Amino acid sequence: MKKFRQQQQRPKKNTLIIGRTAVINAMNTGKQLERIYLQGTVHGEVIDEIKKLAEKNLVPISKVPVEKLNSFNVSNHEGCIAVISKVQYQNLQDVISFVVEKGEVPLFLLLDGITDIRNIGGIARSAFCFGVNAIIIPEKGVGALNEDAILTSAGALEQIAVCRVNSLMKAIDELHLNGIKVFASEMTAEKKLYDIELKEPCAIVMGGEEHGIYPAVMKICDEQFQIPMTGDFESLNVSVATGIILYEVSKQRSLT
Repeated sequence: MKKFRQQQQRPKKNTLIIGRTAVINAMNTGKQLERIYLQGTVHGEVIDEIKKLAEKNLVPISKVPVEKLNSFNVSNHEGCIAVISKVQYQNLQDVISFVVEKGEVPLFLLLDGITDIRNIGGIARSAFCFGVNAIIIPEKGVGALNEDAILTSAGALEQIAVCRVNSLMKAIDELHLNGIKVFASEMTAEKKLYDIELKEPCAIVMGGEEHGIYPAVMKICDEQFQIPMTGDFESLNVSVATGIILYEVSKQRSLT
């Protein structure tokens, strides 16, 4: 089956930060950035500073040819353009503490390698509807939470907490330290979804469209489960699967 990539719109000019100094100042003043585009051939102390600040602030960097930067239709970019984040990222531990203090049973969703923004938008919509406390994404290897993703989510991405982390494995460790079990959705697992205890504090890992959950991430999850299906088909769309799983969580918790 052929796969077609959705054409993403060029970011609006008022969402761009143009030039090396401007990008550095943005990060130093706490401006949240979705991504930094660096011309692949640029080097020097200022570029090194941009990279260090980006690492500190968990901002992904894409090294691109000058043609990509020119396509933004701006001048004097100096080989560096940043896109302002449409989503306000939050600290994972802060969200966990807030949820616990409110007396709620934590429910988190981790996205591992999901790149299709339509799927991300659909997942965010289901997550918001079913009371997920936060979506956790890695700084690399996930689709951009841009205007297209927000539109697809019907605005849910602007209402639900999103935590961007430098490593999903470290995020899982942090969840474990807070007494939150982590379950992985895996179509070859022996356990069925309804056999998993989802009333307790938990987080669900959903894998990417092509490669699923990264093996190292899978290894440190507490349990794996599959969604039982009667039809003979390869797998469910990840957005649809997420909705089914979150409904099961909601159903189990409503019976307490």
